[in-house]
Amino acid sequence: MIPLEIWSDPICPWCYIGKARLDRALESRPDHPFDIRWRPFQLNPDMPAGGMDREEYLSLKFGGTEGVLDAYRPVIAAAEETGLALDLSGIARVPNTLGAHRLIHWAGLEGRQAAMVAALFRAYFREGRDIGAHATLAELAEGCGMDRAMVERLLASDADAGAIREADRDARARGMTGVPCFILGGEYAIAGAQPVSLWQEVIDDLAQAGRA
Repeated sequence: MIPLEIWSDPICPWCYIGKARLDRALESRPDHPFDIRWRPFQLNPDMPAGGMDREEYLSLKFGGTEGVLDAYRPVIAAAEETGLALDLSGIARVPNTLGAHRLIHWAGLEGRQAAMVAALFRAYFREGRDIGAHATLAELAEGCGMDRAMVERLLASDADAGAIREADRDARARGMTGVPCFILGGEYAIAGAQPVSLWQEVIDDLAQAGRA
């Protein structure tokens, strides 16, 4: 198997779109060689622990209504082209995602990382849930087959918070400025929400190289 590390943030719409496109390619190539691992990158590492009102956040980041529309017009078009449902108007708060990244890490230890990442994206972009709230995270963890009481205890502590921050800093030190970023085999970087066809070509090329 070939490691495919995906650096992302569960509040990043391009990460959600990129995941959906990769998933389509993997479905079309069920014999793909990838061992997928999700890695942490916080779009807003200085976000207050309780998050921010989304309208206030967007206004500060993009400079008013026109800036927001300009920023999200390509997101909406790409999501529609990918067949991905987004309910952006249903999102009330932009959370601090440290807890969500910790949860993704713990899910990985139990072999439940893919399900956990999918649940977080769905909760935020389709259900408008606050994935910075510990109660929400514990409920999502339980839905993915994790022990809710244990997750609640971990979230109430600082368990693995330092490791998540260090991994985020390491990604930036390596030159990563945005996500999604896919690191193939520990050395080849594929940045951005690439089309299904690109991933199919990558998988086919790897299969051809393996037969050579």
